[in-house]
Amino acid sequence: MDLETAAYRKVTRRLIPFLFACYILAYVARVNVGFAKLRMQSDLGMSDTVYGFGAGLFFIGYFLLEVPANMMLRRVGARRWLGPMMIAWGLVSAATIFVKGAAGFYALRLLLGLVESGFFPGVMLYLTFWYPQHRRGRIVAMFISANPLSGVFAGPVSGVILARTHDLAGLRPWQLLFLVEGLPSVLAGLATLLYIVDTPTQARWLRDEERNRIARDLQQEEHAKRNQGASARRFRDAFHSGTVWLLALAFFGIQMGNYGLAFWLPQILKDTLTGDPWIIGLLSTVPWGAAAIAMVIYARHSDRTGERRWHVALGIGIAGVTLAMGGLPAITGWPALALVTCTTVAIMCSQAVFWSLPTAVLSGAAAAAGIAWINSIGNLAGYFSPFLIGRIRDLTGNIALAYLVLGGSCLLSSVLVLVVFRRRGPSYGLKDSPGRNHPAGAQQPTEREYRERNDDCPAAGAAQIAEPSAESENQARTHEKPSALDHPKDAPVFEKAPQSRKAQH
Repeated sequence: MDLETAAYRKVTRRLIPFLFACYILAYVARVNVGFAKLRMQSDLGMSDTVYGFGAGLFFIGYFLLEVPANMMLRRVGARRWLGPMMIAWGLVSAATIFVKGAAGFYALRLLLGLVESGFFPGVMLYLTFWYPQHRRGRIVAMFISANPLSGVFAGPVSGVILARTHDLAGLRPWQLLFLVEGLPSVLAGLATLLYIVDTPTQARWLRDEERNRIARDLQQEEHAKRNQGASARRFRDAFHSGTVWLLALAFFGIQMGNYGLAFWLPQILKDTLTGDPWIIGLLSTVPWGAAAIAMVIYARHSDRTGERRWHVALGIGIAGVTLAMGGLPAITGWPALALVTCTTVAIMCSQAVFWSLPTAVLSGAAAAAGIAWINSIGNLAGYFSPFLIGRIRDLTGNIALAYLVLGGSCLLSSVLVLVVFRRRGPSYGLKDSPGRNHPAGAQQPTEREYRERNDDCPAAGAAQIAEPSAESENQARTHEKPSALDHPKDAPVFEKAPQSRKAQH
């Protein structure tokens, strides 16, 4: 096994299973209200509109603090930021057992969004400290697969709690559900403080040559971005980029479908197949389990081919069509479950590749802010989607019209991705990318090409990447004083790549 492969495998074995488990806990705390609704709604006398509004308030809190939270992670490090965050959201989720009415439900959902806001974008940023672009697609997919697998694990557990526990320890089944599924996050937060390291330079479990190889790969990627004129580094660059805003809009459409399923899947299964919470929990594992497997395969194919645009657009487009078909009254029972499974697989596959787009063109403080901003805007769909479904269901008695709205939002996102990223290549066809132009047929280097280029001629590769064009050098120069946000105190410092005009083999 070569040095590069050994180094990244060691990083993956160390970080991804732990972050995967943490994301399962985060997502369960976010969406377990969908199962709790089956009992909580009648106990508290809530309408579907009240439930949908309260479930969606999580994302208002999420929106408010996501960018500041990501900047704080960049400043203080992942270990000291993610650990306390997990402890906080576990306690808030468990505190839902004290809800007595709509006001308390609204307050705790909003607070849960505030304390959990920095986790997902923080991990997306954290992974850029460890993996170069050509490896990041499959790694992100492995991490995000915790999203559907949280349904595989939480569905049966939630179903058992709701169906088999009655007034245990004086708690209603939905109260016990929040308690049992909230407290493990507290333990995971404590473990994070002891287990996670912030950067490869702090990883004592890597050998010196492995740390140097990872540092060299990341440094060369930064130089490549600057040469291609596709990289934004400063905090404000993220908000001045039209591409970032368009990505946020596209992600909003994806999340409209995602959270429509996440918060209403138990109710959909109850309406079409069975009223038994235990059976509902088991059936919910089918779409989530299929999605967890498919998205890793899908992202691996995207990494091998170096293609992102069609991988994202195709997944969203299929989800849009299947969501719209869900509104047909003739589709019920097992065909409805098959359709929901296809929709879930398509949405999760597109998400697995989506995050390779912004991380390809953003660096430094711009990456921290841009990733968080795209996720913030996109996840506002988590507010609108469940509220919209609840409102339509209260007014019409069914959710057929809601299916059409969710499907339409996914289709629009698919078209948006195809239009904005109509040129392939390292800049992904960004309209607002300065610097040299890339031919329309240019293809992002595949993993094999990247490794051969850097392994066969490492000194030349570093020199070529490090040597920017005069045009890009002029564009990089600025007379503005850099912000403290652009240069965090704990940012890793890599050895400067050799400079030369001619690379020699």
